[in-house]
Amino acid sequence: MIIVTGATGQLGHQIVERLLTLVPADRVGVSVRDPQKAQMLADRGVRVRQGSFTDPAALAHAFEGASQVLIVSVDKMGDECVRQHRTAIEAAVAAGARRILYTSQMGAGATSHFQACRDHAATEEQLRACGVPFTSLRNGFYAASAAHFLGHAADAGELALPADGPVAWTAHADLADAAAAILADEGRFDGPTPPLTAGQTLTFDDIAAITARLTGRAVTRTTTTDEEFRRQLTGQGVPSETAAQLLGIFAASRAGEFAMVDPTLAQLIGREPITVETVLREHLLKG
Repeated sequence: MIIVTGATGQLGHQIVERLLTLVPADRVGVSVRDPQKAQMLADRGVRVRQGSFTDPAALAHAFEGASQVLIVSVDKMGDECVRQHRTAIEAAVAAGARRILYTSQMGAGATSHFQACRDHAATEEQLRACGVPFTSLRNGFYAASAAHFLGHAADAGELALPADGPVAWTAHADLADAAAAILADEGRFDGPTPPLTAGQTLTFDDIAAITARLTGRAVTRTTTTDEEFRRQLTGQGVPSETAAQLLGIFAASRAGEFAMVDPTLAQLIGREPITVETVLREHLLKG
């Protein structure tokens, strides 16, 4: 049985939906914090069990009978993130999984400027040491984050952010398709995958220009200092630690950590990846 964690989250839910087009529902199980939110999956024949990365006993039940376990990384950073991933890895090993898969990120490395990438690197080290074959999905930077940083710039006419560098912004939908394809073809990748990225890199100058084109309104990209951005975030109630972590994204992009483009994602999904313009158009329509 293929077990997917976080199956009610933005990425995990899409992975399960794609996986159900490739394998029978009775071969798929999900581990979720709130099984009621996954009732629609249970109605389709998916095994739904409660599981939490902070509860080893619950994970043992959720992972029972697993042939593969996909650990969708938590939305935390720092020591707590790495601890939770360790708990999930240990539970997958104890359940007898033949392979553990993990949603990592391009740029994962112990010296990254971005905390999340350092956390991914630490988790990958745990996977190397766990004694079970693993696949680490080196996902491109989420295009949804570009839309988040865009915020209300289309209305304000200004996109004010720290200096950045080129980023291979990549859609959740494409990464879900790739994860499902890899789960359905066990052992296709051993260890970290090549970067799973969209077909181009863009800076926030490019994103401002795309936004202007989509809306027909001028959007000026202005550059704040890191400290100005930090003060702006904390003034909005963002914890200082979180503000520092967000600034790490810009420092990492300036260092070129997210600038690689690779054809592997397109090969896996059998088509050209979704463009940032498409993601931004959807974001602007919702706004």
